[in-house]
Amino acid sequence: MTLASKLAWDDTVLPFQLDRPDIRGRVARLDGTLDAVLAQHDYPPMIEAMVAEAAVLTALIGQSIKLRWKLSLQIRGDGPARLIATDFYAPAEPGAPARIRAYASYDADRLARETDGFAAIGKGYFAILIDQGKDMEPYQGITPIAGGSLSACAETYFAQSEQLPTRFSISFGRSAAPGEAEHWRAGGVMLQHMPKSAAEAAREGSGEEGLLHHGDLLDGAENEDWTRANVLLDTVEEMELIGPHVSPAELLVRLFHEEGPRVYDALPVQFGCTCSEARVRQSLSIYSAKDIGHMTTDEGIVTADCQFCGAHYEFRPETLGFEAVEGPDASG
Repeated sequence: MTLASKLAWDDTVLPFQLDRPDIRGRVARLDGTLDAVLAQHDYPPMIEAMVAEAAVLTALIGQSIKLRWKLSLQIRGDGPARLIATDFYAPAEPGAPARIRAYASYDADRLARETDGFAAIGKGYFAILIDQGKDMEPYQGITPIAGGSLSACAETYFAQSEQLPTRFSISFGRSAAPGEAEHWRAGGVMLQHMPKSAAEAAREGSGEEGLLHHGDLLDGAENEDWTRANVLLDTVEEMELIGPHVSPAELLVRLFHEEGPRVYDALPVQFGCTCSEARVRQSLSIYSAKDIGHMTTDEGIVTADCQFCGAHYEFRPETLGFEAVEGPDASG
């Protein structure tokens, strides 16, 4: 694989379909994008790994939905890894890249006693939120934390909330080619049985704690086709997933050449944050002058920091809230 072709596939999501078993999917590669996401914070390795996995899941899921604005993943638990949150913003126009951002909240002291990142989440939930923009009703789907990984949680979500058999295979880590600095690379494959083929779900699932499993959604030939595709995906190697020496198209041929893979246009992905002074002002517009006063520092300013990108904002208190007495241009 040449350098030019490697660069062409970095930070992309490639949609595909397996014609013979009627299964669709995505192949994602995150290189500079994942580096940029993680560079915004100094996370412990355990948290970095979970944020990396969540970012790949977000790219795969976000591209699979006809999204007009934003898809978010939220993983919340009662353990030391309290929150992992990601956002996927659909391209603003045809040909433009999608944007991803992510952050995590954790208790460093409690995390130091953990050896398993996923176990550090504890009991909680995995949620997907879809916001299609102004005047559109937002959607939220939630399933319990289960299955041993964030990928398994996402599979359970689609089986339980959408009744769609879904499978993820994801790899991520730091890598360095000769003469290059060490950096993050990640890749993954998502398989999903086409919705028109999904059978009516059983009332009681066979998964963990009675949650639905793909075996509860498919039967007969459909189940055999789905099982065969999963067996083929099980043969993938970590370095094939993250690249850079095997392109996503080549990977699909290696894995599914007998299933008739058909690829579509790849979507470029980059790190991007939507925070701005105007958005911060809007979020503070619901507060009274008294509330704003409680937020004011000893220096006489109100500060706000973006949890995703680290941007720092400072405001004069009299310019904030629904009782503001001066316009935004007076904030200095």
